[in-house]
Amino acid sequence: MALKILAKGAEADIILDDDWNGMRVLIKRRGVKKYRHPEIDEQIRKIRTVHEAELIHRAREGGVPTPLIYQVDPNGAEIVMEYIEGYKVKDIVHKISEEDNWSLFKIIGREAGALHKAGIIHGDLTTSNMIKSGDRVIIIDFGLGEISKEIEKRGVDINLMHRMLSSTHYDLQELLQDAFDEGYKEVLGLESEEVLQRVEDIRKRGRYIEKE
Repeated sequence: MALKILAKGAEADIILDDDWNGMRVLIKRRGVKKYRHPEIDEQIRKIRTVHEAELIHRAREGGVPTPLIYQVDPNGAEIVMEYIEGYKVKDIVHKISEEDNWSLFKIIGREAGALHKAGIIHGDLTTSNMIKSGDRVIIIDFGLGEISKEIEKRGVDINLMHRMLSSTHYDLQELLQDAFDEGYKEVLGLESEEVLQRVEDIRKRGRYIEKE
């Protein structure tokens, strides 16, 4: 079995398996946390594994491109999913034209709108968790996600995207944010107005706290 750890996270490891039932797959494995009581730790890892798989399934039902899930092992705290050939959006923003970036982030905005329309808060909506594969953008890592249609939580989701654009892609922030917001509005329609107003409120709150 050809296994390779691609990333070690605070909550889980991402492992590449080149020959899982004849397929190349990714395995997301939530490791044991020794600072927690063993029974509590096992329960937490099991619940979070099942919850993430359910979110991914719900997102796909809502029309959002996500990796296919091949197997969920709650007891082993593992999700076996499709390996996506492509590039993290974070890594290609400064390698493509402004026109292509506009198209790309409009697609991303539509997908964020579709997530929220399906009642899903991603929880870590950044270009690190998006893979451009051909003409599609695949949304990954729902480990911090939840089910909610609350305006505040939607606003926090979008605010994270806006803040990430201002810090990671600051030279293109206005272009990317405008494209993202336009795509988001296309999917959510009138609902998007209240969300984007809440994003502005959250941003102002943050500035006020920084001045304190």
